[in-house]
Amino acid sequence: MNLNINQFLVLIFIFLLTIVFSPVSISDYINITEESGIDFKHNSGAFGKKYLPETMGAGSAFIDYNRDGWQDIIFVNGKDWSGHPTGKRQEMALYRNDGGGNFTDQTKSAKLDIKLYGMGIAVGDYNNDGNQDFYLTCLGMDRLFLNQGDGTFVDVTEKANIINPYFGTSCAWFDYDKDGYLDLYVANYVEWSIETDLFCTLDGTSKSYCTPESYMGQPSKLFRNKGNGTFSDVSKIARIADPTSKSLGVCTFDYDLDGLVDVFEANDTQPNKLYKNNGDGTFIEQGMLAGIAYNEDGKATGAMGVDAGDYDGSGTESLVIGNFSNEMINLYHNEGGFFIDDAPIANIGIVSLLTLTFGCFFFDFDLDGKLDIFTANGHLENEINLVQSEVTYKQSPHLFRNIGKSKFVDVANQSADLMEPIVGRGAAYGDIDNDGDWDLLVTNCNGIPRLFRNENKTAHNWIKIRLIGEKSNRDGIGSRVKITTESGTQERTLRSGSSYCSQSELSIIFGLGNDKKISQLDVSWPSGQVTTLTELALNKSITIKEN
Repeated sequence: MNLNINQFLVLIFIFLLTIVFSPVSISDYINITEESGIDFKHNSGAFGKKYLPETMGAGSAFIDYNRDGWQDIIFVNGKDWSGHPTGKRQEMALYRNDGGGNFTDQTKSAKLDIKLYGMGIAVGDYNNDGNQDFYLTCLGMDRLFLNQGDGTFVDVTEKANIINPYFGTSCAWFDYDKDGYLDLYVANYVEWSIETDLFCTLDGTSKSYCTPESYMGQPSKLFRNKGNGTFSDVSKIARIADPTSKSLGVCTFDYDLDGLVDVFEANDTQPNKLYKNNGDGTFIEQGMLAGIAYNEDGKATGAMGVDAGDYDGSGTESLVIGNFSNEMINLYHNEGGFFIDDAPIANIGIVSLLTLTFGCFFFDFDLDGKLDIFTANGHLENEINLVQSEVTYKQSPHLFRNIGKSKFVDVANQSADLMEPIVGRGAAYGDIDNDGDWDLLVTNCNGIPRLFRNENKTAHNWIKIRLIGEKSNRDGIGSRVKITTESGTQERTLRSGSSYCSQSELSIIFGLGNDKKISQLDVSWPSGQVTTLTELALNKSITIKEN
């Protein structure tokens, strides 16, 4: 083919545009589930009746249960319905990290081989003994497991005076009254039982899974830690027990920077709630006033997972919320206590229109100092493609890279492993090999989860921080950490819960890009104390103790 000079110049121009505006491959996620030793498979109990809980999947958690410095993993599981065996595993699973991302099943030896229809999990040292405990939400009675420090756990639910017989979903530990002990927020979903199960249909003939609109909602729970191993149900006193809620996600964050931890509750087909902490043991609901109860069309969305983070360096934390298919992901920018959905202008809205997002969170996967976004996607109805040709049951995730100026680009397609469609539900991040970047864990409804190792290609600098509270809670949950480098400042909050029914590692990693030093690091603890360090070494993991 012969080209004249003008045609040649046009081709060169198009080539240069492609280089400039195409995402640069900077990181790759590799599926190491099988080679790592994980052979867990989630059991929804499905046997053809299409019961609502089967659609919800379950979460997972990163936890260092044996205090060896390596992140272990807990998979929450469902179980068989009575009289209908599936042949699948019915117990949750605890996998011990033997170093470098090799795992061994320790469920039985840890005394966790218990059959429960589990949903969500949150990790936190609620008794400040140095061992990470966890709370498990279930269809029916939830469970609180105490880490005994010898590699085993014990169910202390009754002893701790925790009673939540509802359809629990996401949960989070936080110290709302600033007494140094972790309190517990539990999101509850809808009134459902086998006896009250309803018939719904997509095609007018065969049964399909019902939406939550078919069922009544349930109030969430707030359990106050009394500091002696027991809790008080203060849900009504605190004014968070709204029976119209249908909650799937919960995120604790100080949205108005008044020093008190507030609660955002993602509700499915009901208005989202924003509970402002009054500082006197009560909360006041501000979702409508803050602009996050409904979407821009004035409708309640099918909200699922949620997380908070300062993705644009504004000094305030914004929200990312996963929604139903044909509803965009929300990226609510915090304008100082009022929120505006920036998803469309941030290049997230249209891209996420056809996906159904459960787990979602902010994290800096490429260590460039800007918070990126990951979402786990998958539909509820396995036959949805028959009635909506553009929507599929199994879906690929989104990995939105923050390219600055409040703009994102989806780079999930840079990893063939990451793009394999699954029925994504819970999602969490953790550093399984202690190399200073975030690896990914995604649960798969009624299927095999995915553990992805981050093969970072950037050579960016970083620092990893673990906190130990003294006057504050032992894990330092609720602490706000700020670093100052030649590029400016970054801030992160250490929190429990968020995403969907899952728990990420209780550490903070700051990506530093090409910055060569950290001139100052400040930790603002929940107690009000501030710890300041200067001239820190890079590419290190450090532990900071309060006082």
